[in-house]
Amino acid sequence: MLGVIRNKTIRPSFSAFRFFSSSAKQMTVRDALNSALDEEMSADSKVFLMGEEVGEYQGAYKITKGLLEKYGPERVLDTPITEAGFTGIGVGAAYYGLKPVVEFMTFNFSMQAIDHIINSAAKSNYMSAGQISVPIVFRGPNGAAAGVGAQHSHCYASWYGSCPGLKVLAPYSAEDARGLLKAAIRDPDPVVFLENELLYGESFPVSAEVLDSSFCLPIGKAKIEREGKDVTITAFSKMVGFALKAAEILEKEGISAEVINLRSIRPLDRPTINASVRKTNRLVTVEEGFPQHGVGAEICTSVIEESFGYLDAPVERIAGADVPMPYAANLERLAVPHVEDIVRAAKRACHRSVPLAAAA
Repeated sequence: MLGVIRNKTIRPSFSAFRFFSSSAKQMTVRDALNSALDEEMSADSKVFLMGEEVGEYQGAYKITKGLLEKYGPERVLDTPITEAGFTGIGVGAAYYGLKPVVEFMTFNFSMQAIDHIINSAAKSNYMSAGQISVPIVFRGPNGAAAGVGAQHSHCYASWYGSCPGLKVLAPYSAEDARGLLKAAIRDPDPVVFLENELLYGESFPVSAEVLDSSFCLPIGKAKIEREGKDVTITAFSKMVGFALKAAEILEKEGISAEVINLRSIRPLDRPTINASVRKTNRLVTVEEGFPQHGVGAEICTSVIEESFGYLDAPVERIAGADVPMPYAANLERLAVPHVEDIVRAAKRACHRSVPLAAAA
């Protein structure tokens, strides 16, 4: 029965494997992830993949398409629906010196394996006084999709971001996906790699540098996606796109918004965030996770601790509703942030009047 339930949540997309126009230089997030896995497996024989349907089915979301045929069943391992089992095997392989990439069909299912992720992977380097490295990547879709209910829609950025010993990454664009996944696989520590199902099919422009097999992004460094002078907006994953759309709307109303793509949840790029706030004097944080103990709360605290004297307005937090994700479409829409929420928050921070009906 569990397998039947899970199969109903799969929304595969059959985009061309690693296809992008040489003239337009566009690449989907799906193909960016696939190409990063391919190149890292080709460069290092210690890298292998494991998870549910990553091989014969080509991946539930087609991220691993073509890799079984190229690298064989010893390096692309289909597993039973036993997250605790195959995650434990992966951590043990990392102890041995291999570099597993463990896919969860959704990060909600990683809760089945939480003991191995936290107690076995995250803590081992510290508890062994540096004698044991755990070079493992836990990756898969995270956060809200569409119409899949509470048990498939939780954002785990703040959950894993609170744990010492882990590095937590959340890509937005194809550039992020390629560069950060390569960095995660090469890193000697366990990395939680939080993707977004709704971004897999999105195309982004990529440069020749990004397409180079040596391309890699630094872990712990945010990217200023759009420069501005009136208000800082921080976001990660899908919410970066929302923040950029909000910035376009705000620009038409005379508000210049600086949008920061966090990329890395842990470590968090506090210097970039604080430098931006010291320039704009205002802060809006955006995330689709729960508000209490969220990533935005941590960012607000960092700014209050380091840049309080520069703030000209209270910080604003945009987050998902503090409830499990509803299944009904109308309630689901009310439970997640939208572009207009970011626009209103930025206006409040800039002391622009917001109609009462819109603010309600």
